[in-house]
Amino acid sequence: MSKNIEVLSDKNALIARALQLILSRMKTAIQQRGLFTIALSGGSTPKPLYEVIAQQQLPWDKIHVFWGDERYVPPHHPDSNQLMARNVWLSKVGIPEENIHSMPTNDSEPRIAAAKYEQHLQDFFRSTSENFPALDIVLLGMGDDAHTASLFPQTEALSVDNRLITVGHKDGNMRLTFTYPFINAARCVMFIVGGVNKRSALAKVFAPEADNYQYPSRLIKPQGELWWLLDEAAGSELTS
Repeated sequence: MSKNIEVLSDKNALIARALQLILSRMKTAIQQRGLFTIALSGGSTPKPLYEVIAQQQLPWDKIHVFWGDERYVPPHHPDSNQLMARNVWLSKVGIPEENIHSMPTNDSEPRIAAAKYEQHLQDFFRSTSENFPALDIVLLGMGDDAHTASLFPQTEALSVDNRLITVGHKDGNMRLTFTYPFINAARCVMFIVGGVNKRSALAKVFAPEADNYQYPSRLIKPQGELWWLLDEAAGSELTS
């Protein structure tokens, strides 16, 4: 694992750096493998990143978009991660619909939906149940409880190490989420974290010792690159 931590001056600088890294790895992936695969995160922090990606002139037919987690709500629900990304990015560019791999959330049983999305991933990457496919980039955020994707502290999802997709829970609400081993199979994992409210969680995540199941972002140790992009409000104490 190649671990990189950068503290940027503000959120504009944070987004600019994330865009630079994404475009660089996109170019390499397309040159080497003919396509680029990226898993998106939800929340408010990546929204301006998606907006600036939409402004780029890119080979959209070679870009495949996935989601690292999704609230178990209909696709047009205001809380849908897919809806946000479509509104600010995907609906504004010429990406083929078949290149948009949204998580299914219409099934009455989330575990069945999780299995369907896992099968879709295995079919797309031509992988087997014994092998975790490698996305080019997995974008992640982090909550002030140190959760990432829908891997919440002390929940059952953290113990799933033999699947790509599982069901996450928060406050009784179900979600679909990448498992941490699937995230760790990625060629590049990029955390984008902003805000002073993240400082205490970051301190635990970067501490030499702490409970991984209480601070789930500690479980993210990819085989490829790991980037922590932090704004000054979130990361200043890490460099002081």
